[in-house]
Amino acid sequence: MRLLTTDTISDRAVRQGELIYATAVSGANIFRDVREAITNTLGGRMSRYEKLLDLTIARALEQLAERARDKGYDGVLAVRISHPEITDGAIEVVVCGTGFNYAPSQSVGTGGQP
Repeated sequence: MRLLTTDTISDRAVRQGELIYATAVSGANIFRDVREAITNTLGGRMSRYEKLLDLTIARALEQLAERARDKGYDGVLAVRISHPEITDGAIEVVVCGTGFNYAPSQSVGTGGQP
């Protein structure tokens, strides 16, 4: 299953299909929220939220691939990742793209020429 950020594939012809999307929401626990609020106030990296965001993005991409596979697509073009907000201890990620199938390869004949 290919998940591509590009709108086209240069090495093969494809037939584009429909919009496919997936969402993933992860909750942080109260202790993580307190630690990150302190870090946010004092400054510095919020590494626990970064890690949680990475895991949530990976989960959303896995769901996107699964939905594309279930619909019979070979992959998804123009994949976009959005994380609208990190709020109230939750991280939401939305991914979307266009399902595609590889077009059947056409043999280039010689037109009867030897």
